[in-house]
Amino acid sequence: MPSPRSSRERRAGGGSSGRPEFLSLVSQRSPVPPDSPRRKESGSSAAAPMPEEDCMKLNPSFLGIALSSLLAIDLWASKRLGVCAGEGSTWGSARPLMKVIEISGHGIPWLLGTFYGLCQSDSSAAREVLLNLLFALLLDLVMVAVVKGIVKRPRPTHNKMDMFVTISVDKYSFPSGHATRAALVCRFVLRHLVLAVPLRILMVLWVLIVSVSRVMLGRHNMTDVLFGLLLGYMLYSVVEYCWLSPLSAPALFALWSH
Repeated sequence: MPSPRSSRERRAGGGSSGRPEFLSLVSQRSPVPPDSPRRKESGSSAAAPMPEEDCMKLNPSFLGIALSSLLAIDLWASKRLGVCAGEGSTWGSARPLMKVIEISGHGIPWLLGTFYGLCQSDSSAAREVLLNLLFALLLDLVMVAVVKGIVKRPRPTHNKMDMFVTISVDKYSFPSGHATRAALVCRFVLRHLVLAVPLRILMVLWVLIVSVSRVMLGRHNMTDVLFGLLLGYMLYSVVEYCWLSPLSAPALFALWSH
């Protein structure tokens, strides 16, 4: 008959391997071969790099955040200021007046008026000024059309497409052609025409009213108008640099001479 001591020793020696704590200790002591599939799987999963597009999404640049914030503010403020975008808007009763201001900054009246003045002018100095004004207006039309065709920013959603004489690129918003033309004409007139101080002030006020009316009518966002003013101001420098005179363009002046 086996002694109780020997049976307890057998149970302790044989049952130790089945306990979970002993199994975990054994598995920790036994090293995994470097070429085992388990080590390869764990190494490959730990060393797998994060995709680049995920990194871009998790770590956006400061410039991208700033531009997105400015765009959101621009859209929000432009919609809030579009108080004459429709007859049912806050200031819908002032919409006819805003449309008259819109026509005052349109390209067709300025082109026709300049062309008529050029045909009726008897002074060589006046013809020189009017010919360069015509050149400035045509340059403005071309530059605005090119930028609109490149950027292709749509009009604000609250805009009502009832504008005066539009072409294909007028479905785009950036930049504002009215603001560009107003800034260009204002700088040209103040530089080459002798006007009294009240008229000079009225000219500057006209530019501001035309620019504000573009946002109030819902035609443009605020950034469209601001960039248009900057572009028009810069275009005048181009006109001054390429100033047409009887010496630089004798054929044009001979065409308009009586």
